[in-house]
Amino acid sequence: MKTPYTATQGQYLAFIHYYTKIHRCPPSEADMQLYFRVTPPSVHQMIVTLHTRGLIERIPGQPRTIRVLVPPEELPDLA
Repeated sequence: MKTPYTATQGQYLAFIHYYTKIHRCPPSEADMQLYFRVTPPSVHQMIVTLHTRGLIERIPGQPRTIRVLVPPEELPDLA
């Protein structure tokens, strides 16, 4: 079965899922920037892309409101 996301998108989804599970709140864009070692605009564009594709839910303008809509069993392992 083909996944509805790319490998990179899958890594972001897995990171959001596990970060939320461990810390009991979703990661900030700065947390993702540090983990993936990318620029702030890269993280923001990925969040927008994931939201547009219906893979996450978020409230624009409010921090830490990201929720992964993909079932955990369909997420890849975090590399």
